Amino acid sequence: MLNGYTLPRTPKGNSSLAPSPPWHYVGTCLAVEYEADPGAVASFLPPGLEFNSSNCAAYFAEWQYASESGEEYLDPVRSQYHETIFLISASYEGTPCGYCPFIWVDQDVSLMRGLIQGWPKQIGSTWITRSYDLPSKAAPSAGPGGRFGATLAVKDRRLVEAVVTLREETRQPPNPTFAGAVLMRYFPELVAARHDHPAVHELVRLKSRDVRISPIWKGDATLRIFDNPYLELPALRPTRVAAGYRFSCALTVDDLVFLRNLRE
Repeated sequence: MLNGYTLPRTPKGNSSLAPSPPWHYVGTCLAVEYEADPGAVASFLPPGLEFNSSNCAAYFAEWQYASESGEEYLDPVRSQYHETIFLISASYEGTPCGYCPFIWVDQDVSLMRGLIQGWPKQIGSTWITRSYDLPSKAAPSAGPGGRFGATLAVKDRRLVEAVVTLREETRQPPNPTFAGAVLMRYFPELVAARHDHPAVHELVRLKSRDVRISPIWKGDATLRIFDNPYLELPALRPTRVAAGYRFSCALTVDDLVFLRNLRE
């Protein structure tokens, strides 16, 4: 008998790219809240979601992960990864939500976990300024005046860069937030004459538990999205940048809320 949560399935089940949930995460995020062209935002929404506003947010995150049965953080190459997430505003049956048209990670395990949930993950290189417990010219303070940068490169081309200057604490997270976001799970068919009839095509809502958020710092921000010969992210360039944020969060994922089947 073959075992395992994902491929490859093996006799012991230890070789699956992603282990069975629950999946535990903790990380630090740098975020930029901005507005984009309303028509462009609406054009990225799948069936079942309606345009809500032109508000968007870009998140740059350093994550550390562990499964229920292991302590992957003792082998950091297994547990650590970087991520860039773009969220656009939408509504589902009249309730505002976020939707993710683009997301990049630098670990295949994270990519697999994301595709299972409906995150449209691709491989990219994200780098983020770090803060340390000691004052130094080599690092900003995680407080007023601290300046943090983040970049994303995809296939050796720089795609995004951001700078956030912290000013004050706030209780309000960036909008849209990835908590409770609505995503599209999609897996195509390869059978001849069924290429336009995916095996899986559905809307789902993220569901996390044991969520904890650190104090949130807010400030000024800049965000640049560069031209790319293949990716359509430049359609979501900022028309106005609202604010920047920095915070840490922890959460556990082992569930998903099914909303609607989009298969024809």
